[in-house]
Amino acid sequence: MLKPSQPNASRPRIAVAGATGRVGSALIASLVSEPLDLVALTRKPDTERLPAGVSLAAVDFDAPATLDDALRGADRLFLAHGTSPRQVANEIALIDAAVAAGVGQIVKLSTMGPPSRLHPMDWHMQIEAHLATVDIGYTVLRPSTFVDILARAGAQVADDTWGGAAGDGVVNLIDTRDVADAARVALLDDAHPTSQRVYHLTGPRAVSMPEVAKEISKLLGRTVTYRQRSPAEQREKLLASGLNEFVADLLLGLDRLFYQSAMAETTTTVRELTGHEPRSVAGWLSENISKFQK
Repeated sequence: MLKPSQPNASRPRIAVAGATGRVGSALIASLVSEPLDLVALTRKPDTERLPAGVSLAAVDFDAPATLDDALRGADRLFLAHGTSPRQVANEIALIDAAVAAGVGQIVKLSTMGPPSRLHPMDWHMQIEAHLATVDIGYTVLRPSTFVDILARAGAQVADDTWGGAAGDGVVNLIDTRDVADAARVALLDDAHPTSQRVYHLTGPRAVSMPEVAKEISKLLGRTVTYRQRSPAEQREKLLASGLNEFVADLLLGLDRLFYQSAMAETTTTVRELTGHEPRSVAGWLSENISKFQK
C-alpha cells in the first residue's frame, strides 16, 4: 500500500487530473473505497459529478497558483488531459507544479504508436520528453487505441452506412477499464517510488474493422458491412457528418495507422500488472450492443 510522503499525513493523498474522462472515471471508482485521500483536479468544479469521498480542487491553467494549491500535499498524481491544442502546455504545467509541490510519483496516461506527426501522438511525445527532464519518479502508460472508439460507428451501423479508410489492417484495441486497472496498480505501488517506467498496454489480440463488423453481425442477427473508402472519401464523409476539421483529421489519421497495422502489437502487460486478462473487443461489443441498434 502506498505510504504518505508527508510526515504529518495519516492517509496517502492521490491527485487525479482527468477524473471525469474515460480512464479517470474508472480509476476514481476503483480507488474510492481505498484508505486514501482522493482529490480530483477540475476546471469545472460546479459541474463535475464524482463519487462521495472525492475532494475537488479547481484549477485554472491561466493561473499557475491554482495548480500549486491543488497539488499541495499530494503523494501521487495521475495525469490525463482531453485531446486539445492546449494539451502539451497544460500537462507540462501540471508536471512542473507536481515537482514543485514535492509529489513523489506521476502516472501519466500517454498513447502507444510509432513516432508520428498525428495529433495527439506527437503531443504525448513532447510531454514525455519533458517528463524525462525533471527529477521525479514516473510511470508512463502507453495504451493502444481505446475500444470505445467503436461507439462512434453506432449510428452508422444502425443506418447501414458504416465505413472508413482502415482497409483490412489490424489494430489491438484496449478497454479503458484495463487501462484504469493498470493505473491503479501503478499509483498504489510503494515498492518503486522513484522508478521511471513505461508500460505498453493492449487488448488480447489485434482485429480488423471487417472482423469487428462480423462480430457486430453475430450480436445483431443481421449482416453488418464495413465499407472500404479512400482517405479523401472518408474525410468528406466525416466533415459532412458535422465534425470539425481537427476531429476529422484525427480520425482519418487513426484510420491510416489501422490500415498500416501500425498498432497491431500484443503485450501481456495488462495481465502481468493487474493479474487478469485484458478484456476483449467481442466482450465490449456484447456489453454495448445497444449503441449499434436503431
